[in-house]
This record gives sequence, structure tokens and C-alpha cells, in this order.
Amino acid sequence: MRAFLVVILLATPSILLPGVGPDGKQMVALVALFGGVLTFVEYNATYPGLVEFRDAPPFNRLRYALLFVMVVSLTLMQRETSDPSTLTMLFSELGSALGGAMDFSYSPVRLATLMLSDAATTEDIEAVRDAAGMAYLIATAAIAIFVVVIRLNRWPSRHAAFNVWVNLPTFEATAGGDVVQRLLRDARINVALGFLLPFLIPTVVKIGSSGLDPLTLASPQTLVWTTAAWAFLPASLFMRGVGMARIAEMIREKRRMGEVIGNSGFVPV
Repeated sequence: MRAFLVVILLATPSILLPGVGPDGKQMVALVALFGGVLTFVEYNATYPGLVEFRDAPPFNRLRYALLFVMVVSLTLMQRETSDPSTLTMLFSELGSALGGAMDFSYSPVRLATLMLSDAATTEDIEAVRDAAGMAYLIATAAIAIFVVVIRLNRWPSRHAAFNVWVNLPTFEATAGGDVVQRLLRDARINVALGFLLPFLIPTVVKIGSSGLDPLTLASPQTLVWTTAAWAFLPASLFMRGVGMARIAEMIREKRRMGEVIGNSGFVPV
């Protein structure tokens, strides 16, 4: 089921948006198949691989829902220009309202529009602005939901043991130093990157390439995936940092309980 959902996510823009040629459909099918196979292998393997928090739901479920809602919303907004309907008009108007409300000085949405070159038309700027506003709001809402879940002490589950090796395969717990301090350090780095990347990415693009050519965003699929990546990557890093801070807090609490039991004179069973 997870593999099938990943395939649906990757194929949705090419299914709903026009202008996809035979070669493009084959490429999308190949990428979707690869994503499905990778998901299937990761979740059925005994040993950890690349997917973090594999056994700590709903972390990855929330990240998938974030990306899926983001991609579908942006796809429906772009579909308004080719195949308008009541649903596409709703998302288009909502994106326009969000983009206009979030387009102020030094905001991530304003900086996203600055990635375009000086030759960009008003329509190009408005399309990027509306897509960035919609994507940034969805990413912010997902982060807020995850923080609320943690505050309610529902992540990770108290009824199952948390295996750091399985859920954090890229984190070397035995590399040296206190694991709690290293987790907190990595958590701060991830949270900082998650906060700063929406501001840094447009700046780097603007400086490094003198702005994106509007023709590169003429394809609706390109705009959808570019905007989704711009908003999803920082949100994912922010959630990872919050999750690692939570794991560090759990380890610290476990140590504190062990010290209390040891000082009481009783031997834990």
C-alpha cells in the first residue's frame, strides 16, 4: 500500500496536467516505479536503509500527506488554465489570495518570485507567487500538526520500544560523545536549516544564475515540482529536527528514571 501511494503521488501531476508527451510519460512511469520499489524494499527490510523514523508513525505518514496535499493543490491550480472547473477555480482563487497575503517585503513568497529573471512577465510572477503561497502555508500547517502531536505525547508511541538504529539509520549513536548532546546539536542544525532554506534558496539561485529563465517554469509540471521541493525540503528538515529533539528528551528522561531507581535501593526487574 505504501509503494502504491508513492506511485500515485509521483504520477499525479502528469495525469492531471496536459502537455505531457510519450517520452515524458515513460520517464514519469519509470520514476514512479522506482519510488514505489524503493519504498517497498525500505519498509520490508529487516535492517535500516535510507528512510528515517520508519517505525515511528505518524512521522512519515505526515510527511507523505504534506507532499501529497501540496502536489495535488499545486496541480489543480495549474490545471485551471487548461481545463477549468469549479474545483480548479477554487484552488486557483485560494492560491491567489494566499499568495497576495504572503507577498510582503522579505517574506519567503516574495523571495521566491525574485528567483525569476528580469524578463519574467507579470503572469509568470503571479503564477510563482500563488504557488509559493499555497505550498508554504501547507508546509507550515504540517509542521504545526506535528508539533501538536508531540505536545500531546503521542509521538513516538509509548507502547512500543524506540530503536534509534532503525529509526535514525544515518545517525551514528556510537560515534563518540554524549548521544543526547549530539542529538540536540543535530536537531538545532536541522531546525535552523528548515527555517532558513526558504530564504536562502531563492538568494542562492538569484546570485548563482542571475535568476531563473521564465521559460524553465513554463511547463506546469516544472512549476509544481520546483515549488513543492522549495517548500517540502525545509519543512521536512524542520520536522526532523523537532523529532530528534524529542528523542533526545526521551533518552534524558530514561536516564533520569534509571538514576532514581538506582538511588532508591531497588533493583529493576
